[in-house]
Amino acid sequence: MLRFASSPIGDMHINDLRIALLNYIVSKQKNEDFIVRIEDIDKEKVMHNKDQETLDILGLFGIEYSHVVYQSQNLRFHSAMALQLLHEKKAFSCFCSDEWLQKKRSEAEKAQKEYHYDDACRNLPAELVIDNTAPFTVRIVRPDTPVIVKDRLKGAISFEPDAVDSFVIMNHDKTPAYDFACAVDDMLSDVSMIICDEKYLNNTPKQVHVRNQLQYNKEIEYAHLHGIQNSVSVKQLLEEGYLPEAISNYLISIGSNPPKEIFTLKEATEWFDLDKLADNPVRFDQDRLKQINKEHLKNLDATELSRYVGFADPEIGELTRIYLEEAGTTKELKEKIASIFAKRVTAHGFAEEMESMAKAIKNAPYFEEYNDFKNYIMDKTGLKDENFLQPLRILLTNAEHGPAIEKVYKYLKNYLKEIIK
Repeated sequence: MLRFASSPIGDMHINDLRIALLNYIVSKQKNEDFIVRIEDIDKEKVMHNKDQETLDILGLFGIEYSHVVYQSQNLRFHSAMALQLLHEKKAFSCFCSDEWLQKKRSEAEKAQKEYHYDDACRNLPAELVIDNTAPFTVRIVRPDTPVIVKDRLKGAISFEPDAVDSFVIMNHDKTPAYDFACAVDDMLSDVSMIICDEKYLNNTPKQVHVRNQLQYNKEIEYAHLHGIQNSVSVKQLLEEGYLPEAISNYLISIGSNPPKEIFTLKEATEWFDLDKLADNPVRFDQDRLKQINKEHLKNLDATELSRYVGFADPEIGELTRIYLEEAGTTKELKEKIASIFAKRVTAHGFAEEMESMAKAIKNAPYFEEYNDFKNYIMDKTGLKDENFLQPLRILLTNAEHGPAIEKVYKYLKNYLKEIIK
């Protein structure tokens, strides 16, 4: 079983989506189920409907999951396993106040030492624990020996007992702490491998320690990846006009060596090799994404491409394809095509020429070929050279620069009377 864990406290970023994609691909390669876990315990931070938004995005990108697990549904298991650790003396009640702990952290910082909990409450007599009415947390006993994390990309990593510490597993309000909840949930879901962001590397030994103390024998394999720097939200990229297929190709390609630039998610499961993934820091490369997006747009059927700019006409689709020379997203393309059908802006110095040319075009017969159209308008207006080409470009495209007029005319000839109003 592989899983993607998401906290519904904000928009999904491309770094999260990359993690989801890679977990999904590896689950297919291992022929194991893939699940989604919604980490919704912190109700104060959970944002309304963000869980469904996450699921919708996964669906948009073709990521199929067997089922969804809400972490809050496992609270009774978190409590039961914390109680088990308390009974087995593998955890203890801690009555240290937040103010006291902050004082200890400040002292360590002033002494330029790394802070570790001093186990002040670990060996309290039973009568002091029972009679103590102060709020308390539950802490797991720190390990006696180093905790080993097996990572597919980094090898075996050893964490000293102090690095793991006697960390909190149940908060004052008796909700589970993050690492404890994750460790238990992965046990309950029978997870076999976790691909995650490297920022969670220091959390992993704590989760391994929890499972060791609970005598869970199944070893979970990890792969901690460098996160994408200056990551942006998936929603933002979709709104800017990047296709899901292009975003997916870009994210899967990072650190890997795809046999071709454009591929499906199913094809990625055939060639992607986690063991050969180059795990280096990487910055979000929007230019690279835009190039991939262009290639996907070029491959679209003309009618389908036209729908992205508000039409259902293959002629407009082919016109849109021409503008891929200077635009790379559906938003940019839609703006280009919308401008063609918008009110004309008179260019400085061409007012008379444009008025004369517009009159000739309105009265002109239909011409299949651009040269016949051009010769007719030249004859009717007496314009030539720059005094002809520039106002014609503005009349046809509403822009002073752009693709060759003969290319544009080929797909706009049926719309001339609509454009020249």
